[in-house]
Amino acid sequence: MELGSIIGLVVGLVMLLVTILLSASGDASLMLAFVDPASVALVVGGSLASLMIGFPMPQFVAGLKSAKLIFQVSNSDPASAINEIIGLANLARREGILSLEEKAQSMENKFLQKGIMLIVDGTDPDLVRSILDTEITYIEARHGASKEVWDKFASFAPAWGMMGTTIGLILMLQDLDPDTLGPMMAMALITTLYGVIVANYICTPIANKLNVKNSEEMLIKEVFVEGILSIQAGENPRIIEEKLKSFFSPALRSKIGGDDDSRGGGE
Repeated sequence: MELGSIIGLVVGLVMLLVTILLSASGDASLMLAFVDPASVALVVGGSLASLMIGFPMPQFVAGLKSAKLIFQVSNSDPASAINEIIGLANLARREGILSLEEKAQSMENKFLQKGIMLIVDGTDPDLVRSILDTEITYIEARHGASKEVWDKFASFAPAWGMMGTTIGLILMLQDLDPDTLGPMMAMALITTLYGVIVANYICTPIANKLNVKNSEEMLIKEVFVEGILSIQAGENPRIIEEKLKSFFSPALRSKIGGDDDSRGGGE
C-alpha cells in the first residue's frame, strides 16, 4: 500500500474533525450542524451526473476506477529498470541478440518484452523507436483521460455546492424569520463546504497522484526505449548504464548499478 495516500487521507480527516470539534466547543448540537445527508447527495450525486454527461461511459467508469491506483506502490523503480537493461545488454554482448528471445518470454513488463522481441526480430532501429514511442503516446493518453475525470470532478463539486447553497437561500428567503435566520443560513452554506471538501480533499489530490504516477511510468518507458536501442546497437553495457543514469537525479543515480553481479541480472 502507498503510505502517502493513506496518511494524507487520515490526517486530512483528523484535521477536519478536530477543527469542527474545537469550533463547536464540544457542543453536540453544533457538531451535528455539519452533518447533512441531503447536501452530500446533491454534491456527490450532482457531480457524478455532470461527469456522466461530459464523458463517454467507458471513460467515466475507467476514471473512477483509477482512484485505486493511488493506494498502489509504484513499480517504476529506476534502479531495477536500469539493472534489468544492463543484464540484458551483458547477455546480448556475450551470446548475441538472439539469446534475448528466451529471456523475453518470461518478462513481466510487456512493454520491455515487446521492445526486446522487436530487436530480436531484426526490426530497423528507427521503426523500433517509432513503434515504442507510439505506444508510450497512447498509454499516456489513456492515463490522461482518467486524470481528466478527476480534474472535472474537482471543478464540478464546488459548483454543485453553490447550487445547494442557492437552493437553501431561496428557501430561507421564502419564509424569512429572524429567529431562524442563523440556522437556515448555516444549512444553506453547508453544501458549499461539502463541495470544497470533495474537490480539494479527494478529487484534486487523486488527480495529482495519478499525474505523478504517469510521469514516473513514462520516464521508465523512455529509459527502456533508450536501453533497447542501445542493446540493438551493440553498445558496451557500462556505456549504456551511464547513458540511462542521465535520465535521473544525482540522488537516484547513487542507488543504481553496483557490482557486476548486481548488473548482470540477465546472465
